[in-house]
Amino acid sequence: MIPPDLGAARPELRKIERRLLLRGTLSLGMLSMLSGCDIGDNDGLERALRVVSRFTDRMQAALFSRERLAKTFPASAITTPFPFNAYYGLDEVRTVDEASWRLEVSGLVGDRKPWSLADIRRLPQQSQITRHICVEGWSAIGQWSGAPLSAFLHHVGADLRARFVEFRCFDDYYTSIDMQTALHPQTIMAVDYGGSPLPPAYGAPLKIRMPTKLGYKNPKYISAIIVTNRFPGGYWEDQGYDWFGGS
Repeated sequence: MIPPDLGAARPELRKIERRLLLRGTLSLGMLSMLSGCDIGDNDGLERALRVVSRFTDRMQAALFSRERLAKTFPASAITTPFPFNAYYGLDEVRTVDEASWRLEVSGLVGDRKPWSLADIRRLPQQSQITRHICVEGWSAIGQWSGAPLSAFLHHVGADLRARFVEFRCFDDYYTSIDMQTALHPQTIMAVDYGGSPLPPAYGAPLKIRMPTKLGYKNPKYISAIIVTNRFPGGYWEDQGYDWFGGS
């Protein structure tokens, strides 16, 4: 796990960590056989890793089901304190005025009106105590509450046949998911943590919580949601992480 105080070096170290993880998981001979790539140099290795990642994405997507729920836990199992994690340090967390914050909505939707935090809270709310699993090897259990993303997508008249839902964040992070994950009953627009409004360290004013995904697929500080058929990628995914990112 990368220490939290390395500042600007964190993204490059994460890329190296990812490459070493995959190399340790699969032998070089297995990588070469699966990908058909010459992995004698870094470019060849990167191509091989991309092929394996795409294969992993397809297999995870084939196994995914909206009817299969992530495990839930009792309140006694909640991790205290729940850890902060981002590609920057806690002292660099950005904040916005929640009263003036608006969620931008675009793409293949019928209603592109921006949403306030109060608008989101007026949707039906649900709570979940689920495990957050980080690709770095740790996990923690927390309690998130908010509106099902599926309810929001229906409300804005999203084209549910679209392939992707993209999330943009005001800390410059971005990621995306497939529509089936967006419609999963445990995928929520979290506005509360532990029964109180989401604090800045956990993504205020809005976080997308998906217990069926690894941590890097659970974006915080949401500023925009886009429904699209164009492949959007993601901050870590564009640097080599698996796109599907199932937990």
